[in-house]
Amino acid sequence: MSENQNQTPVVRCRDVSRTYQKDAIPVHALRSVDLDVHAGEFVSLAGPSGSGKSTLLNIIGGLDEFDGGSVQVDGVELDGLSPAALSALRLEKIGFVFQAYNLLPVLTAQENVEFILQLQGIDKQQRRERAAQALDNLGLGELGERRPGELSGGQQQRVAIARAIVTRPVLLVADEPTANLDSATTEELLVLMARLNSEQGMTIVTATHDPMVMSHAERQVHLSDGRIDRDG
Repeated sequence: MSENQNQTPVVRCRDVSRTYQKDAIPVHALRSVDLDVHAGEFVSLAGPSGSGKSTLLNIIGGLDEFDGGSVQVDGVELDGLSPAALSALRLEKIGFVFQAYNLLPVLTAQENVEFILQLQGIDKQQRRERAAQALDNLGLGELGERRPGELSGGQQQRVAIARAIVTRPVLLVADEPTANLDSATTEELLVLMARLNSEQGMTIVTATHDPMVMSHAERQVHLSDGRIDRDG
């Protein structure tokens, strides 16, 4: 955790609300949520299905809209950003890890990690070096030429993490990152995420219902019916 809690948070949510229609009935996914996440924190958003944890994570990651309130990521106010500006912010400042991995099946592990750097306009030599280093740091140095279908679920998720962190984002968001993994692989992945947090100061926010994930996060934020009912 950051020692200076007075600094501007990496994530700042104020009075955030989100309502959508389901079968013509309004569903209040979030109700006046306030949340600060400071640099270097590892935060889990927990709660039962429908509590709002994934909605809040997607809003923080700039993937979902919100109806009211204010959301800032690294000092940038998300409300009012054009689609192009929001896309640029996600590309430059946020790394994403999803439960479905979302790797491109026709690309090798190395190429999947390089792809995000290509979108950033990084030259070929530099992106190859950075992608190879990211894979090596995650124990995948010898598997760079394999395609996703040739990797285990845990290996695919580590490739996804390599892709997420190779851009050196200010924030890593992970949506149910262990949902498709067995307990042993889950433990390995969580140790890895904890190491990224402690050794590299990576700020991590994850939405999860997995007690193993919650136990590795230094701060647990529990949601119920669209509200934060416990933070600590």
